[in-house]
Amino acid sequence: MRNDVREHRQRQGLSQGALAAVLGVSRQTVNAIETGKYLPSLPLALALGRHFSTPVEDLFHPDSGDQP
Repeated sequence: MRNDVREHRQRQGLSQGALAAVLGVSRQTVNAIETGKYLPSLPLALALGRHFSTPVEDLFHPDSGDQP
């Protein structure tokens, strides 16, 4: 699954650590989400959407091989 978390974070001028602090997770978790190594839980995905004022569907995009 691809995501636009890094783009949204950079647009706001936030470091990974600053975003992690807002969300209550580690900087490593934010890095893993941005690089696609970790899919966030539903509550964390919703928190990301709320923080960036965008629907979760606009942050996360299934790859062509992902199930619907």
